[in-house]
Order: sequence, then C-alpha cells, then structure tokens
Amino acid sequence: MEPVPVVVPQMGVVEEFVLLEWLVDDGSSVSEGQPLATIETEKTELEVESPANGQLQVLRQPSPEQIQIGEPLAKIISLS
Repeated sequence: MEPVPVVVPQMGVVEEFVLLEWLVDDGSSVSEGQPLATIETEKTELEVESPANGQLQVLRQPSPEQIQIGEPLAKIISLS
C-alpha cells in the first residue's frame, strides 16, 4: 500500500503556515483522526490530524520557516 501524505488542506485564502510542533514522535503508530502536529497561520493555531492508520514518518521539522498549503509534512506508512 502506498504511503498516505500528511498535508494541511486548503483553508480559504490561507496559503502558508508554520509548523510549531509534532504531538507524536517520528516512527510512532497513529490512528486516523489522531492529532499529529500543531501549525500556526496568520490568524490561528490548528492541529493537523492523521489521514490514516499506520506509522508516522516525519518529513519536516518544526521551524519558523513558512510552508505552503498542500506541501507534505509527513507520511503515514501502512502497518498491514
């Protein structure tokens, strides 16, 4: 099964965000809908949820760098 990307979906006119922190460690097992990370847009902080069950493989680390909406933050690898 192909890995499932973890992305921030389009939110109105928001085009960029900052990854503040991972709530789950790299390599951990996660469940669909589980909060994975906290991000910040110009107006608010939000949690990014897991799109699938599996193992988290982090691709980006928290930093003050702006990230484009739709850019993968991580991927979920199926455990089955």
